[in-house]
Amino acid sequence: MGTAAGAGALRLPGLHGYAVEFSPYCPGRVACAAAQYYGMAGCGTLAVLGQNEAGIVLLRSFDWNDGLFDVTWSENNENVLVTCSGDGSLQIWDMAKTKGPLQVYKEHTLEAYSVDWSQTRGEQLVVSGSWDQTAKLWDPAVGKSLCTFKGHEGVIYSTIWSPHIPGCFASASGDQTLRIWDVKTPGVKLVIPAHQAEVLSCDWCKYDENLLVTGAVDCSLKGWDLRNIRQPVFVLLGHTYAIRRVKFSPFHATILASCSYDFTVRFWDFSKPNPLLETVEHHTEFTCGLDLSLHNRGQVVDCAWDELVKIYTPSCLAVPV
Repeated sequence: MGTAAGAGALRLPGLHGYAVEFSPYCPGRVACAAAQYYGMAGCGTLAVLGQNEAGIVLLRSFDWNDGLFDVTWSENNENVLVTCSGDGSLQIWDMAKTKGPLQVYKEHTLEAYSVDWSQTRGEQLVVSGSWDQTAKLWDPAVGKSLCTFKGHEGVIYSTIWSPHIPGCFASASGDQTLRIWDVKTPGVKLVIPAHQAEVLSCDWCKYDENLLVTGAVDCSLKGWDLRNIRQPVFVLLGHTYAIRRVKFSPFHATILASCSYDFTVRFWDFSKPNPLLETVEHHTEFTCGLDLSLHNRGQVVDCAWDELVKIYTPSCLAVPV
Protein backbone atom coordinates (compact mmCIF):
# COMPACT_ATOMS: atom_id res chain seq x y z
CA MET A 1 0.00 0.00 0.00
CA GLY A 2 1.03 3.59 -0.31
CA THR A 3 0.47 6.71 -2.32
CA ALA A 4 0.35 6.47 -6.08
CA ALA A 5 3.23 7.63 -8.23
CA GLY A 6 3.04 10.87 -10.16
CA ALA A 7 0.25 12.25 -8.03
CA GLY A 8 -0.91 15.84 -8.09
CA ALA A 9 -3.20 17.15 -5.38
CA LEU A 10 -5.28 20.23 -4.68
CA ARG A 11 -6.87 21.09 -1.38
CA LEU A 12 -10.33 22.65 -1.33
CA PRO A 13 -10.32 24.21 2.16
CA GLY A 14 -13.47 23.58 4.14
CA LEU A 15 -15.01 21.48 1.36
CA HIS A 16 -15.62 17.75 1.41
CA GLY A 17 -15.52 16.14 -2.02
CA TYR A 18 -18.48 14.03 -3.12
CA ALA A 19 -17.91 13.49 -6.85
CA VAL A 20 -15.32 14.12 -9.56
CA GLU A 21 -15.51 13.77 -13.33
CA PHE A 22 -12.98 14.30 -16.11
CA SER A 23 -14.03 16.59 -18.93
CA PRO A 24 -14.92 14.67 -22.12
CA TYR A 25 -13.33 17.54 -24.09
CA CYS A 26 -10.24 18.85 -22.31
CA PRO A 27 -7.54 16.41 -21.15
CA GLY A 28 -6.70 16.87 -17.49
CA ARG A 29 -9.69 19.09 -16.77
CA VAL A 30 -11.79 17.90 -13.83
CA ALA A 31 -15.00 18.98 -12.12
CA CYS A 32 -15.53 18.33 -8.41
CA ALA A 33 -18.85 18.59 -6.55
CA ALA A 34 -18.28 19.34 -2.88
CA ALA A 35 -20.09 20.31 0.30
CA GLN A 36 -19.31 22.06 3.56
CA TYR A 37 -19.64 20.20 6.85
CA TYR A 38 -19.59 16.75 5.20
CA GLY A 39 -22.83 17.58 3.37
CA MET A 40 -24.84 17.70 6.60
CA ALA A 41 -25.26 21.48 6.52
CA GLY A 42 -23.89 24.58 4.84
CA CYS A 43 -23.21 25.37 1.22
CA GLY A 44 -21.79 23.57 -1.79
CA THR A 45 -19.16 24.37 -4.39
CA LEU A 46 -18.55 23.22 -7.94
CA ALA A 47 -14.79 23.41 -8.52
CA VAL A 48 -13.30 23.10 -12.01
CA LEU A 49 -9.65 22.10 -11.96
CA GLY A 50 -6.93 21.93 -14.59
CA GLN A 51 -3.40 20.59 -14.80
CA ASN A 52 -0.22 22.42 -15.71
CA GLU A 53 3.50 21.90 -15.08
CA ALA A 54 3.09 23.07 -11.50
CA GLY A 55 0.34 20.57 -10.68
CA ILE A 56 -3.39 21.00 -10.27
CA VAL A 57 -4.86 24.50 -10.42
CA LEU A 58 -8.34 25.87 -9.70
CA LEU A 59 -9.82 27.28 -12.93
CA ARG A 60 -13.31 28.27 -11.76
CA SER A 61 -15.53 27.75 -8.77
CA PHE A 62 -19.26 28.23 -8.36
CA ASP A 63 -21.12 28.29 -5.05
CA TRP A 64 -24.58 26.97 -4.26
CA ASN A 65 -26.60 27.40 -1.06
CA ASP A 66 -26.72 23.66 -0.34
CA GLY A 67 -24.24 20.81 -0.59
CA LEU A 68 -23.44 19.52 -4.10
CA PHE A 69 -23.43 15.73 -4.33
CA ASP A 70 -22.74 14.90 -7.99
CA VAL A 71 -21.56 16.50 -11.23
CA THR A 72 -21.66 15.63 -14.92
CA TRP A 73 -20.17 17.39 -17.95
CA SER A 74 -22.27 18.27 -20.97
CA GLU A 75 -21.58 16.06 -23.97
CA ASN A 76 -22.27 18.89 -26.45
CA ASN A 77 -20.68 22.00 -24.89
CA GLU A 78 -17.24 21.90 -23.28
CA ASN A 79 -18.11 24.71 -20.83
CA VAL A 80 -21.41 23.37 -19.49
CA LEU A 81 -21.87 21.19 -16.39
CA VAL A 82 -24.79 19.94 -14.33
CA THR A 83 -24.74 19.44 -10.56
CA CYS A 84 -27.31 18.23 -8.06
CA SER A 85 -27.76 19.21 -4.46
CA GLY A 86 -29.17 18.61 -1.02
CA ASP A 87 -32.14 20.88 -1.67
CA GLY A 88 -33.38 18.51 -4.39
CA SER A 89 -32.44 20.80 -7.28
CA LEU A 90 -30.28 20.44 -10.38
CA GLN A 91 -28.08 23.34 -11.49
CA ILE A 92 -26.75 23.99 -15.01
CA TRP A 93 -23.51 25.99 -15.05
CA ASP A 94 -21.51 27.59 -17.88
CA MET A 95 -17.82 28.11 -17.21
CA ALA A 96 -17.69 30.82 -19.87
CA LYS A 97 -20.49 32.89 -18.35
CA THR A 98 -21.92 34.25 -15.15
CA LYS A 99 -21.19 33.31 -11.58
CA GLY A 100 -24.62 31.83 -10.94
CA PRO A 101 -26.26 28.87 -12.66
CA LEU A 102 -27.86 29.26 -16.10
CA GLN A 103 -30.83 27.18 -14.96
CA VAL A 104 -32.09 25.58 -11.75
CA TYR A 105 -34.51 22.66 -11.92
CA LYS A 106 -36.30 22.06 -8.64
CA GLU A 107 -38.64 19.06 -8.69
CA HIS A 108 -37.15 16.39 -6.45
CA THR A 109 -38.63 16.64 -2.95
CA LEU A 110 -35.52 15.35 -1.12
CA GLU A 111 -31.77 15.36 -1.76
CA ALA A 112 -30.78 14.96 -5.41
CA TYR A 113 -27.82 12.60 -5.13
CA SER A 114 -26.96 11.60 -8.69
CA VAL A 115 -26.85 13.23 -12.11
CA ASP A 116 -25.57 11.93 -15.45
CA TRP A 117 -25.51 13.26 -19.03
CA SER A 118 -26.34 10.71 -21.75
CA GLN A 119 -23.41 9.09 -23.54
CA THR A 120 -25.04 7.94 -26.77
CA ARG A 121 -25.05 10.02 -29.93
CA GLY A 122 -28.15 11.89 -30.95
CA GLU A 123 -29.41 12.34 -27.38
CA GLN A 124 -28.84 15.25 -25.04
CA LEU A 125 -30.59 13.97 -21.96
CA VAL A 126 -29.81 14.13 -18.25
CA VAL A 127 -30.99 11.65 -15.63
CA SER A 128 -31.11 12.44 -11.92
CA GLY A 129 -31.66 10.22 -8.89
CA SER A 130 -32.96 11.32 -5.53
CA TRP A 131 -33.56 10.30 -1.95
CA ASP A 132 -37.26 10.83 -2.80
CA GLN A 133 -36.98 7.36 -4.44
CA THR A 134 -37.50 8.69 -7.98
CA ALA A 135 -35.34 9.19 -11.03
CA LYS A 136 -36.14 12.03 -13.41
CA LEU A 137 -35.36 12.58 -17.08
CA TRP A 138 -34.41 16.06 -18.25
CA ASP A 139 -33.70 17.80 -21.54
CA PRO A 140 -31.35 20.64 -20.49
CA ALA A 141 -33.10 22.93 -22.99
CA VAL A 142 -36.51 22.34 -21.37
CA GLY A 143 -37.45 23.94 -18.07
CA LYS A 144 -39.13 20.91 -16.51
CA SER A 145 -38.58 17.16 -16.33
CA LEU A 146 -39.73 15.03 -19.24
CA CYS A 147 -40.54 11.97 -17.16
CA THR A 148 -40.40 10.60 -13.60
CA PHE A 149 -39.43 6.97 -12.93
CA LYS A 150 -40.96 5.38 -9.85
CA GLY A 151 -40.46 1.91 -8.44
CA HIS A 152 -37.54 2.01 -6.05
CA GLU A 153 -38.51 1.43 -2.43
CA GLY A 154 -35.48 3.21 -1.00
CA VAL A 155 -33.32 6.23 -1.74
CA ILE A 156 -31.59 6.33 -5.13
CA TYR A 157 -27.84 6.80 -4.83
CA SER A 158 -26.72 6.39 -8.44
CA THR A 159 -28.18 6.83 -11.93
CA ILE A 160 -25.93 6.01 -14.90
CA TRP A 161 -26.67 6.01 -18.63
CA SER A 162 -25.72 3.04 -20.75
CA PRO A 163 -22.83 3.99 -23.06
CA HIS A 164 -24.23 1.56 -25.65
CA ILE A 165 -28.02 1.55 -25.63
CA PRO A 166 -29.81 4.85 -26.37
CA GLY A 167 -32.36 5.84 -23.73
CA CYS A 168 -31.31 3.16 -21.24
CA PHE A 169 -30.04 3.89 -17.74
CA ALA A 170 -29.32 1.97 -14.53
CA SER A 171 -30.10 2.99 -10.95
CA ALA A 172 -28.71 1.76 -7.62
CA SER A 173 -30.69 2.12 -4.42
CA GLY A 174 -30.93 1.68 -0.70
CA ASP A 175 -33.64 -0.90 -1.43
CA GLN A 176 -30.75 -3.30 -2.27
CA THR A 177 -31.61 -3.44 -6.00
CA LEU A 178 -30.07 -2.48 -9.30
CA ARG A 179 -32.74 -1.45 -11.81
CA ILE A 180 -32.62 -0.96 -15.57
CA TRP A 181 -34.92 1.59 -17.23
CA ASP A 182 -35.85 2.59 -20.77
CA VAL A 183 -36.95 6.20 -21.27
CA LYS A 184 -39.44 5.08 -23.91
CA THR A 185 -41.41 2.98 -21.40
CA PRO A 186 -42.66 4.25 -18.03
CA GLY A 187 -42.13 1.10 -15.94
CA VAL A 188 -38.91 -0.57 -14.85
CA LYS A 189 -37.35 -2.90 -17.42
CA LEU A 190 -35.38 -5.11 -15.03
CA VAL A 191 -35.01 -5.44 -11.25
CA ILE A 192 -31.88 -7.14 -9.93
CA PRO A 193 -31.73 -7.96 -6.19
CA ALA A 194 -28.03 -7.16 -6.24
CA HIS A 195 -26.94 -7.21 -2.58
CA GLN A 196 -28.34 -7.83 0.88
CA ALA A 197 -27.35 -4.26 1.72
CA GLU A 198 -27.77 -0.76 0.35
CA VAL A 199 -26.32 -0.39 -3.16
CA LEU A 200 -24.46 2.91 -3.38
CA SER A 201 -23.03 2.79 -6.90
CA CYS A 202 -23.22 1.14 -10.30
CA ASP A 203 -21.52 1.43 -13.67
CA TRP A 204 -21.72 -0.04 -17.17
CA CYS A 205 -18.86 -1.90 -18.83
CA LYS A 206 -17.57 0.11 -21.79
CA TYR A 207 -16.98 -3.05 -23.87
CA ASP A 208 -20.02 -5.22 -23.12
CA GLU A 209 -23.50 -3.71 -23.29
CA ASN A 210 -24.90 -6.44 -21.02
CA LEU A 211 -22.40 -6.09 -18.17
CA LEU A 212 -22.73 -3.83 -15.11
CA VAL A 213 -21.04 -3.64 -11.74
CA THR A 214 -22.55 -2.68 -8.37
CA GLY A 215 -20.85 -1.56 -5.16
CA ALA A 216 -22.58 -1.76 -1.81
CA VAL A 217 -22.51 -1.24 1.94
CA ASP A 218 -21.62 -4.96 2.32
CA CYS A 219 -18.09 -4.05 1.04
CA SER A 220 -18.50 -6.15 -2.11
CA LEU A 221 -18.49 -5.43 -5.83
CA LYS A 222 -20.65 -7.63 -8.03
CA GLY A 223 -20.80 -8.02 -11.80
CA TRP A 224 -24.16 -8.55 -13.51
CA ASP A 225 -24.93 -9.94 -16.96
CA LEU A 226 -28.35 -8.59 -17.94
CA ARG A 227 -29.08 -11.78 -19.91
CA ASN A 228 -28.89 -13.90 -16.75
CA ILE A 229 -29.41 -12.08 -13.46
CA ARG A 230 -29.88 -15.10 -11.20
CA GLN A 231 -26.35 -14.81 -9.90
CA PRO A 232 -23.44 -12.40 -10.35
CA VAL A 233 -20.76 -13.15 -12.93
CA PHE A 234 -18.08 -11.98 -10.49
CA VAL A 235 -17.77 -10.92 -6.85
CA LEU A 236 -14.82 -8.81 -5.71
CA LEU A 237 -13.95 -8.69 -2.00
CA GLY A 238 -11.32 -6.63 -0.23
CA HIS A 239 -12.80 -3.31 0.86
CA THR A 240 -13.40 -3.11 4.61
CA TYR A 241 -16.16 -0.47 4.61
CA ALA A 242 -18.95 0.55 2.25
CA ILE A 243 -18.05 1.01 -1.41
CA ARG A 244 -19.02 4.54 -2.38
CA ARG A 245 -18.33 4.56 -6.12
CA VAL A 246 -17.29 2.15 -8.86
CA LYS A 247 -16.10 2.87 -12.40
CA PHE A 248 -15.20 0.59 -15.30
CA SER A 249 -12.04 1.39 -17.25
CA PRO A 250 -12.53 3.12 -20.60
CA PHE A 251 -9.49 1.24 -21.95
CA HIS A 252 -9.72 -2.30 -20.55
CA ALA A 253 -12.77 -4.54 -20.79
CA THR A 254 -12.12 -6.32 -17.48
CA ILE A 255 -10.56 -3.58 -15.30
CA LEU A 256 -12.49 -1.43 -12.85
CA ALA A 257 -11.83 0.89 -9.94
CA SER A 258 -13.68 1.43 -6.68
CA CYS A 259 -13.43 3.84 -3.77
CA SER A 260 -14.68 3.36 -0.27
CA TYR A 261 -15.35 4.65 3.20
CA ASP A 262 -12.25 2.62 4.14
CA PHE A 263 -10.24 5.58 2.66
CA THR A 264 -8.85 3.47 -0.21
CA VAL A 265 -9.16 3.29 -3.97
CA ARG A 266 -8.78 -0.23 -5.36
CA PHE A 267 -8.12 -1.41 -8.88
CA TRP A 268 -9.37 -4.79 -10.07
CA ASP A 269 -9.22 -7.11 -13.06
CA PHE A 270 -12.15 -9.47 -12.72
CA SER A 271 -10.71 -11.85 -15.35
CA LYS A 272 -7.73 -12.75 -13.14
CA PRO A 273 -7.64 -15.46 -10.41
CA ASN A 274 -6.34 -12.79 -8.01
CA PRO A 275 -8.41 -9.83 -9.19
CA LEU A 276 -7.13 -7.10 -6.83
CA LEU A 277 -4.40 -5.31 -8.81
CA GLU A 278 -3.59 -2.47 -6.43
CA THR A 279 -4.76 -0.61 -3.35
CA VAL A 280 -4.09 3.13 -3.24
CA GLU A 281 -4.26 4.62 0.22
CA HIS A 282 -3.62 8.35 -0.07
CA HIS A 283 -6.64 9.86 1.67
CA THR A 284 -7.33 10.22 5.38
CA GLU A 285 -11.13 10.37 5.16
CA PHE A 286 -14.05 8.79 3.30
CA THR A 287 -13.15 8.56 -0.40
CA CYS A 288 -16.30 9.42 -2.34
CA GLY A 289 -15.49 10.54 -5.88
CA LEU A 290 -13.69 8.61 -8.60
CA ASP A 291 -13.24 8.79 -12.37
CA LEU A 292 -10.94 7.42 -15.06
CA SER A 293 -9.71 9.61 -17.91
CA LEU A 294 -10.87 9.04 -21.47
CA HIS A 295 -7.90 11.06 -22.80
CA ASN A 296 -4.89 10.03 -20.73
CA ARG A 297 -4.67 6.27 -20.51
CA GLY A 298 -4.40 5.11 -16.90
CA GLN A 299 -5.05 8.52 -15.36
CA VAL A 300 -7.39 8.59 -12.37
CA VAL A 301 -8.97 11.37 -10.32
CA ASP A 302 -10.49 10.94 -6.87
CA CYS A 303 -11.74 13.11 -4.04
CA ALA A 304 -12.44 12.59 -0.37
CA TRP A 305 -13.74 14.23 2.77
CA ASP A 306 -10.15 15.21 3.65
CA GLU A 307 -10.61 18.24 1.30
CA LEU A 308 -8.23 16.78 -1.31
CA VAL A 309 -8.67 16.12 -5.02
CA LYS A 310 -5.91 13.92 -6.47
CA ILE A 311 -4.99 13.16 -10.09
CA TYR A 312 -2.58 10.27 -10.57
CA THR A 313 -1.73 7.13 -12.50
CA PRO A 314 -1.68 4.00 -10.33
CA SER A 315 1.24 1.69 -11.07
CA CYS A 316 -1.10 -1.10 -12.23
CA LEU A 317 -2.40 1.15 -15.03
CA ALA A 318 0.94 2.78 -15.89
CA VAL A 319 2.07 -0.27 -17.85
CA PRO A 320 0.13 -1.92 -20.68
CA VAL A 321 -2.17 -4.58 -19.24
